[in-house]
Amino acid sequence: MKYYGYAGKILRINLTKRDFSIKNLEKDLMINFLGGRGFNSKRLFDEIPPKIDPLSPENKLIFSTGPLVGTMFPTASRFNVSAKSPQTNILGDSNAGGHFASEMKYAGYDQIILEGRSKEPIYLYINDDSIEFLDAKHLWGKDVYECDRIIKKDLGDKSIQTVIIGPAAENGVKFAGIFANLMRAAARTGMGTVMASKNLKAIAIKGSKSIEVANPKKFEKIIEEIEEEIYNHPQYWPRRKMGTTRILLPVNAMGFLPTRHFTSTVFEFAENVSGEKLAEEYNIKVRGCFSCILPCSRFYIIKEGKYAGLYGEGPEYEPLSSFTARVGNGNLQVALKAIDMVNKLGLDAITTAECISWAMECYEKGWLKKNDVDGLDLTWGNEEAILKLIEKISKREGFGDILADGVKKAAEKLGIGKEIAMHVKGLEIIQADPRGAKGYGLGYVVASRGADHLRSEPFMELSDDPKKGEKLFGIPEATIRLEYKGKGKLVSYCEDWCAIVDSLEVCKNVAENMEILPFDKAAEVIEAATGLKLNGNDVRKIGERIINIERAFLIREGIRKEHDTLPKRFLEEPIPSGVSKGSIFELEKMLNEYYEEREWSKKTGIPYREKLKELNLENVIEQFEKIGIEME
Repeated sequence: MKYYGYAGKILRINLTKRDFSIKNLEKDLMINFLGGRGFNSKRLFDEIPPKIDPLSPENKLIFSTGPLVGTMFPTASRFNVSAKSPQTNILGDSNAGGHFASEMKYAGYDQIILEGRSKEPIYLYINDDSIEFLDAKHLWGKDVYECDRIIKKDLGDKSIQTVIIGPAAENGVKFAGIFANLMRAAARTGMGTVMASKNLKAIAIKGSKSIEVANPKKFEKIIEEIEEEIYNHPQYWPRRKMGTTRILLPVNAMGFLPTRHFTSTVFEFAENVSGEKLAEEYNIKVRGCFSCILPCSRFYIIKEGKYAGLYGEGPEYEPLSSFTARVGNGNLQVALKAIDMVNKLGLDAITTAECISWAMECYEKGWLKKNDVDGLDLTWGNEEAILKLIEKISKREGFGDILADGVKKAAEKLGIGKEIAMHVKGLEIIQADPRGAKGYGLGYVVASRGADHLRSEPFMELSDDPKKGEKLFGIPEATIRLEYKGKGKLVSYCEDWCAIVDSLEVCKNVAENMEILPFDKAAEVIEAATGLKLNGNDVRKIGERIINIERAFLIREGIRKEHDTLPKRFLEEPIPSGVSKGSIFELEKMLNEYYEEREWSKKTGIPYREKLKELNLENVIEQFEKIGIEME
């Protein structure tokens, strides 16, 4: 079979036996799950038994790319890495850009499946069809940057691409990530912790093959159209200059910037820590991922002060606002230092900041005393406490050990602050208060990996444009951020869209936020690249299928309607001040509308049998029946 768009091969590596096999990519997988995240979610459901220990050798760690990666399609540079999560005990999955994914395609692989556990620390060197299991004892304990440098020196090739875990993962921190190109973090849900449990420090990869597309002339024409649209988009220059940090000030102005652990939604020092401030005083150049024409990452240097000489890439909005507004810190240089630390140590910035800010709120309320937290002063914004806790978490040292399993477990261990632990299904909430952006809030409630915005990213609700809601959903309120009506339709629509974007492995900021690649356009691109003949409805159906198989994974692990919720603060306490003052999250109304749209039971949250049949997910029905899960 001739493959277009795809590399056409699956690499399966057994770390216990130190052997591997290479097989052809299954046609059914391409047609029904498209690529990247879709491939991984299907593979996890089929090959991971229910209720396994995520840190056991039975868990599998899977990397996948999409059919546009390795081509000239703009922004097609990403990969998904998935496993059962040690942080949440449900589906674990994360996504990153850079250059690793394209190199993986050039080495010949659409998917790499890692099984078992090595007896000793190793790293893998994949060079086309050659797979080497190399000693990593000298790398164990090294931070991400140092490890990358040593591997490239050892292999004598600076052009090799890597994914690496840091010391936090080795020490068993449950929210450790995997890092590509040093600072491109696949950090959510503890995928680095799974990699460490397999005694695998890194993967180095190099490829010499090429990717063919089915219809080069048509493919080139579509790319020219899309590039013109990107260059002429009103978000092009703000994104190029500031990346996602451009939204910090607007989010603050709209009154939903989580400040001092969601006790406020307006940060008085927002201008001092904004994307504009970063661009004016610290950024020196832009950087882009493979095949990107909108290089939104930035390189910064601190030239003066306590942290003079510190340099790095980014940061994006999430880590920047996490280590400023969320922890009550108004000093931009302290935030840059904190972000540099979490990158080197290999931590998820969002979860780390939630754990620290949760502890700070407990301290401010008098629930924690100095002698409970290793003598640290946890008043809001305390520089020493923020940086010291990052280090302690990464080492599982003292109070850091309490926080190293995530905020949900920390509250359970200490028996305090459960009601203010800001998570859904064990994954910490991002930097947008759900009371001030209700589509985003509903996205956290139902996302298949826990509190997460990237599963739905309903960016269009921030337009507050009722005409858009009327046109797309027949409900004007759907695209007004403080309204609850129509959010079920909005979130299910955007979830299907994001599932496609994550499966093609293109950049979500461009494809979905900037609305460059709607379903119809995606169908055209897919046909030109792969030869698969699909229309817009077919493409959306693939997205819906991915959402449902991920839900089936969660259902199999015991997730039901009662787990689709938010912390009490958002359901009972109105926003205290600012433009969004008085707003509260109307959970039941939005959730029921979402279930209705999805054709899932309003009693249990389980997909209806007929919906699973319609999506050709008969194997899900068989598994549910086998283990006694009742469907309506």
